[in-house]
Amino acid sequence: MAVRPHALIVVQNLPVPLDRRVWLECRALTARGFDVSVICPKGPGDPARETIEGVRIYKYRPAPQASGVLGYLLEFVYSWVRTALLSRRVWRRSPFQVLQACNPPDTYWLLARMWQRRGVRFVFDQHDLNPELFLSRFGRPTGLGGRLQLGGLRWLERMTYRTADHVISTNESYKRIAIERGGLDPADVTVVRSGPDTRTMRPVLAERGAARKQRHSLVYLGIMGPQDGVETILEVMHELVHVRGRTDVEATLLGFGDCLKDLQRRSVELGLEDLVTFTGRADAGMIAEHLSAAEIGLCPDLKTPLNDVSTMNKTMEYMAYALPSVSFDLVETRVSGEDSCLYVPSGDVGAFTDAVERLLDDVELRVEMGVRARRRVCEVLDWRPQAEAYVGVHDRMAGRTDNDIMLSADLSPAGADGHGHVYADLESEESLRKFVADRDPFLGHDAVAS
Repeated sequence: MAVRPHALIVVQNLPVPLDRRVWLECRALTARGFDVSVICPKGPGDPARETIEGVRIYKYRPAPQASGVLGYLLEFVYSWVRTALLSRRVWRRSPFQVLQACNPPDTYWLLARMWQRRGVRFVFDQHDLNPELFLSRFGRPTGLGGRLQLGGLRWLERMTYRTADHVISTNESYKRIAIERGGLDPADVTVVRSGPDTRTMRPVLAERGAARKQRHSLVYLGIMGPQDGVETILEVMHELVHVRGRTDVEATLLGFGDCLKDLQRRSVELGLEDLVTFTGRADAGMIAEHLSAAEIGLCPDLKTPLNDVSTMNKTMEYMAYALPSVSFDLVETRVSGEDSCLYVPSGDVGAFTDAVERLLDDVELRVEMGVRARRRVCEVLDWRPQAEAYVGVHDRMAGRTDNDIMLSADLSPAGADGHGHVYADLESEESLRKFVADRDPFLGHDAVAS
């Protein structure tokens, strides 16, 4: 019997399985016959070691929240050292043939070089463009210090490209940068989009006897950092409620990040504390509940050098739950959302509010866009074909030639999602339209289901 190949995945910015993309990758590899280990920071209440669905996860206490250049440097060094030590522990338990590092940051190329001496192949899974992230947060630097920081980020990215045996890009924009800026052969770069697994990421039914909603529900799902533009949602809610006088709308913001406390304070300052809910860290069950009950998804990411070419997971997650959405006009968001989203000029809060209000007042438009969203994410953006491309990279890096090893062919969802929720019936066009229409708290599906 052939020895099962072993892949080690390194993540620094999110714990696993909270990082949805990485968790999908882990499950794809285990389905392909790989042993999989993960090194990542702990989330609140997480154990140092756990095994979930056969994936062994090694976690370390995260560094204190960084502030300033020195703080970020200490965070990177601390995380790198903890990861390096844990990688030795993983190796002692079972040598790995492939090391995958997911950025940010672009610091694990040196760890990869150390393991390459033992024949390990290095896969760089590029989630972010760190030079563009710097430019998006701080603008083009004029002082010496800023230029040095930007130059350092570009050097780290260049060294990561040079070290990688293969690069995985989240979209065609990232692939183009890896080829043009990284000097890579196109054959050494594979696009693996972060599409949802629509077999399991799908609308669920409200609990029997649950109270009927009294307001339209807007929803945001994602990280709340300086580059994510979440304050725009508060400005939109202020415009809807306090300027336009609407009493029929509320918003739920799922997630966490550096800006969460500031956003909570700003919500109170704007008199929105009774209409805007912050959930904090949200697990899969909570996400399913809120995205199934909401009527409009919000994508407030401003047009920046990073956001314009990045694939926003939230857009595709809204689509998986048959949610129409409103977004600032970004290149890659249009690639994902196409006509399931209304696009407005970046930074134009008035136009964003107008688009939200248009959807609030037009249930038929919401139904049409919601149906298009679910159809597109299932037919074009689903994770399953992406998983084939992803595991194909690992097969090659591990030197596998057994083409008989395939991903699981079970494509039929169970009736429930593992969190006590019952999936909505979406198998026919009529049932999908009925579900989307029935989200309306005032009209119900009978008005537009035909």
